[in-house]
Amino acid sequence: MDGDIFLGLAANGEKQFLHLGQANRHGLVAGATGTGKTVTLQDLAENFSARGVPVFMADVKGDLAGIAMPGSSTAKNSDKLEARAKELGMDDYAYSDNPVVFWDLFGEQGHPIRTTISEMGPQLLARLLDLNETQSGVLDIVFRYADEQGLLLLDLADLQSMLAFTAENASELTTKYGNVTKASVGTIQRQLLSLDSQGGAQFFGEPALEIADFIGTDEKGRGYINVLAADKLMRSPKLYATFLLWLLADLFEALPEVGDPEKPKLVFFFDEAHLLFDDVPDALEDKIEQVVRLIRSKGVGVYFVTQNPIDVPEKVAGQLGNRVQHALRAFTPRDQRAIKAAAETFRINPDLDVAQAITELKVGEALVSTLQDDGAPSVVQRTLIVPPRSRLGPLTAQERAIIMGASPFQGKYDTRVNRESAEEVLAQKAQDAAATAQEVEEKGREEVAKQPRKSTSIWEKAMKRAVSAAAGSGAAIAAGAITGRKSRANPMKTATSSALGSLATDLAGPLAGRFVRNIIGGLMR
Repeated sequence: MDGDIFLGLAANGEKQFLHLGQANRHGLVAGATGTGKTVTLQDLAENFSARGVPVFMADVKGDLAGIAMPGSSTAKNSDKLEARAKELGMDDYAYSDNPVVFWDLFGEQGHPIRTTISEMGPQLLARLLDLNETQSGVLDIVFRYADEQGLLLLDLADLQSMLAFTAENASELTTKYGNVTKASVGTIQRQLLSLDSQGGAQFFGEPALEIADFIGTDEKGRGYINVLAADKLMRSPKLYATFLLWLLADLFEALPEVGDPEKPKLVFFFDEAHLLFDDVPDALEDKIEQVVRLIRSKGVGVYFVTQNPIDVPEKVAGQLGNRVQHALRAFTPRDQRAIKAAAETFRINPDLDVAQAITELKVGEALVSTLQDDGAPSVVQRTLIVPPRSRLGPLTAQERAIIMGASPFQGKYDTRVNRESAEEVLAQKAQDAAATAQEVEEKGREEVAKQPRKSTSIWEKAMKRAVSAAAGSGAAIAAGAITGRKSRANPMKTATSSALGSLATDLAGPLAGRFVRNIIGGLMR
C-alpha cells in the first residue's frame, strides 16, 4: 500500500485507503453542509499532491485557499486536529503547505483562464446561452461560415460582429446554409449581452489556457494544486458548470490514452456538482456520462462533490467507484430518498445499518468504500477521516499576492492579447465597401473596377509580413559581418518560411478551434 492515500480508521480498527492505481476510476464526496465535506476534499487534494499527482479544484466559498499554507498549533480547532491525528495513530503528523497555483476567470484572485469562442464551440456555447434548437442551428451556421472564411472567433466582440454580419446577410446565408432569421440572431445577441454583463466576456480571448499547465510538479516532485477562485463565479452558475464541462472536454482532447496508470495524471474535483445536471437535457446527460467514462483512460480521475448524492444522475453515479459519504439529514421526503439511494450504492456490510449510520455520522466522520486493487469495491465502513496538514480557512490578500508572485505562470496569462480577428476583418470589409460605394457614386463603376483591391487575403498579408521578416534577416547578416558573428540565415528562405509560419498563425485559430470543437461537439451531440 506504499503511496496509497490513508483516508482514516474504520470502527472495526481497519485502516481505509484510496488506492492510487484505482484513483482514476472517479469518486464521490457527499454530505450535508457542515459535516466535514470540505475538509475531506482538502485532505484528498494535499495527499494526491504529496504523491506527485496534480489536482484541479474550485474554491466556491473561499475557504480552500488555505491549502497553500501550513496549519498551525495556535490556530482555531488545531487541538481537535492534533487529537484526531493521535487517535488515528498518525505518528508522522505535522503541519505542511502545498504547491498551489491560483486561477480566476475574472483575473482578480488568480491567473486569468481564457479560451476562445472558436474552441468553446457552438454546442457548449448554446448551452451557456440557453438557446433553443432553432437558435442553436443559427449559431452553428455562424461558426461554419467563420470557419470557411478563415475568420478567427476569439472573443465576444468577434461573435457579436459575426452575428451582426449574419443578420445583414441573412437571405444570402439562408440560401447556402439553411434558414437564418433575424429574430434568432437578435435573441443570440441579447443572450450574449446578458453573458457579458455577468462577466462572461473575461473568459473569452487570448492568451488561451494551455491545458498542460494544469499538469505539473514542483521541485520537490509534489503535484501542483490548481485552485480556481469561484466565489464570484458562483453568481453565474451556468457559466461555472459550462466552464468545468468545457475543461473536462478539453482535457479529454488534449491528453493521450494511458489506460490505467499507476497513479492519475490529474485529479479533477467538481464541487457543487448539482449545477452541472440542473435542467440538463437527457441527451447532454448521456454525453456527460460518456465524457466521465472515457476520460478515465486518459488518466484523469473526476470526483464529484455535492451535498446530496442523488444530485448526480444514476448513469453518471455508476462510474464513481470511490465514495466518501458524510452525514445526511432526513428532514424532507427528498432527504429520505437520498439516504436510501446512498445506502444502496455501497457494498453491503452485514455489521452496519448504512441508512441509519448516515444520519448519525459526526463531523469528520464518513462512510467509506473504495475500489480495491482488483477493481472491486470494498465493504462500506464507518470511518474517522484523517485531518489535513494545511490551513483550514482562507488566505489574507497579502498571502495570496505572495503566492501568485511566485507562480510558475507569472506573466504568462495576465495580459490580454487582442490580435486581428473577425471583428477587425469585418469592420475593414464594411469600411472598404462603404468607400467603394462612395467611389462608384463619384467616379462610376467602370473606373473603380480598374483599381486594385484594398483588402488583402490571408496569404497576401502573410507574404507582406514575410518580406518584412526577410528584410530583418538581411539586416542581421549585415550586422553579423560587422560584429564578426556568422549567420546562416537565407533571406529568401526566411521569407518563404516566414510566410508559411505567418499563414499558419492566421489559420491556427480556425483550424485548431475546429478540431477541438469536433472532439467536443462529437461528445456533446
